[in-house]
Amino acid sequence: MNKKVLIITYYWPPSGGAGVQRWLKFVKYLPEYGWTPVVYTPENPEAPAIDESLLHDVSSETEVIKYPIWEPYQWYKMFTGRKTGEKVNAGFLSEGEKPRFTEKLSIWVRGNFFIPDARKFWVKPSVRFLKKYLENNTIDAIVTTGPPHSMHLIGLALNRETGIPWMADFRDPWTEIDFYDKLMLTGSANKKHHKLERKVLQSADKVVTVGWDWAKGLEKLGGRAVNVVTNGFDPADGDATEAVVGSNFTITHAGAINADRNHTEFWKAIRELIDENAGFSQAVNIKLVGKNDVAVLRDIEEYKLNNFVERIAYLPHNEVMPYLKSASVLYLPVNNTPNA
Repeated sequence: MNKKVLIITYYWPPSGGAGVQRWLKFVKYLPEYGWTPVVYTPENPEAPAIDESLLHDVSSETEVIKYPIWEPYQWYKMFTGRKTGEKVNAGFLSEGEKPRFTEKLSIWVRGNFFIPDARKFWVKPSVRFLKKYLENNTIDAIVTTGPPHSMHLIGLALNRETGIPWMADFRDPWTEIDFYDKLMLTGSANKKHHKLERKVLQSADKVVTVGWDWAKGLEKLGGRAVNVVTNGFDPADGDATEAVVGSNFTITHAGAINADRNHTEFWKAIRELIDENAGFSQAVNIKLVGKNDVAVLRDIEEYKLNNFVERIAYLPHNEVMPYLKSASVLYLPVNNTPNA
């Protein structure tokens, strides 16, 4: 008989974007390895994108528990002049011009008062709700996945009160994440972030992250071993090795490019190749699938590359594979930050 694992995640279909992929796929395949997943997720999250296609990966047999969450995003949208239905981008990606004073002030408030993040108000209600659930249901292990790292605080409290083994999964670092310095933290707020991070790292029965460099950083912060389970791929999504490359030389990026991932030298090099090589200028086609920071658009404009760049809006997960298969080259710019 399978054991049961409670997975606490903020991102779950129909939420789209990068944050949902890892545990959606783990949940899909865990039953084959002797674990029956129970997913706990918000009923009304502020998702960066909606992707109904991801619901196909959720088995009808998977128990998904949803509980309402209150987040300060309605206040944030009013304060910064955004529309009620407008999505809030992750990772400091700005599709408009330079942040206004209200935007900068909201970032300062976010970093200094919403610790560890804006989902902090879901922690206590979730602990109360899940304690009652655990009184009537047998769970053999708990997994929390962050960001948002408030999910780990739910796991911390449940582990202390029930003794159920708990694994904390870091899809991204906490205080070493690339935009941490942009939060404009006071000294006391910085200490609080580090204190909570250290408490999670030292209290969890297991700590997992996606790569070895991040594992080393977390080991240094927590003073204990950190395991690595890399991100992977789902064969059911299609075989990306079966390329269908056309006659053009197509460079494709799928995902979000924020300012830190936008490298001016790339656009400059493309411009130089176009000017130097007539064959290249006739063949090159750059496809950007997803959201792009205003810095990307400025560089495309500055190097007069509009005729060579095709911008495709966010696509459902199941529609991205043809773009990957037809590319000559996949472009993966890494954040120009100390932790990259």
